[in-house]
Amino acid sequence: MIEALEILTNASLWSAVLRIATPLIFGVLGALLCERVGVLNLAIEGIMTMGAMIGWLSVYLGADLWTGLAIAAVSGAIIGLLHAFLTVSLSLSQHVSGLGITLFASSLAYFIYRLVVNVGSLPPTIEPFQPLELPFLSDLPFIGEIFFSQMGPTYLAIFAVFLLAYILRQTPLGLAIRMTGENPHAVEAQGLNPIMIRILAIVVGSALMALGGSFLTTAAFNSFFPEMVQGRGWICIALVIFASWQPGKALFGAILFSFFDAYQLRLQHVVEDVPYQLFLMAPYILSILALILVSRRAKVPEALMAPYRRGER
Repeated sequence: MIEALEILTNASLWSAVLRIATPLIFGVLGALLCERVGVLNLAIEGIMTMGAMIGWLSVYLGADLWTGLAIAAVSGAIIGLLHAFLTVSLSLSQHVSGLGITLFASSLAYFIYRLVVNVGSLPPTIEPFQPLELPFLSDLPFIGEIFFSQMGPTYLAIFAVFLLAYILRQTPLGLAIRMTGENPHAVEAQGLNPIMIRILAIVVGSALMALGGSFLTTAAFNSFFPEMVQGRGWICIALVIFASWQPGKALFGAILFSFFDAYQLRLQHVVEDVPYQLFLMAPYILSILALILVSRRAKVPEALMAPYRRGER
């Protein structure tokens, strides 16, 4: 018991929490932005897989790491445009379209990977992002290792949280986004185009999702394999509900899940008589319990999953 508590005082645990949370932060922000305009984006798992592959492949073929992230974001935006065409322009089922695109994007990612890369007994690797060493700050005891020795994309993810929160709450654009998810007819009455707002939000949100996937291959790991997203996209969908569609709460939810994940990995080495499968289940079980407790008070956007056709009431 004492050893289990001592883990909580280890700076490496909390540093790992931020690292594990990074792809979830990108993913949950992307899903949140899509749902804020009234569109459920279940293509997230496929988009993250494609982003993971494209980001890694770009670096493998000679691009620098930040360019790889940018190319991954573009690939996510393209898939998001397809999802927007099906769900917004054609008003097709958001569930069916999202799941179909997930299957398509995941399979296409692996097909391109096998087509371009000569896969041997060991997967090829790249040189991933390294932790940034900030003068003076990184040398601070405990805090320095947690907050000031992270990789560049982690700081980008945290910045994106504050930027999205500011846009949604303090700008006319944010008001238009929120109202599109609540009452697109009222937005149209103000002379704005809810269809275009939805399309742009889905494209930007999908680009953020792809950034989350590309972090896995360019920072957390240094190679690509098809199953590496491992359900993180579905976790992001659940975290949006946990966060009540608020970016700040989404950050907290991503960190909370990542804490459960990082803690159980270290707890396995302390508690030896418990099957490791129970530790692997723990983050998901605890997240489900937290989701149940919070979701009862969550205010769902009124127009979420409701197709919009101009001129109809």
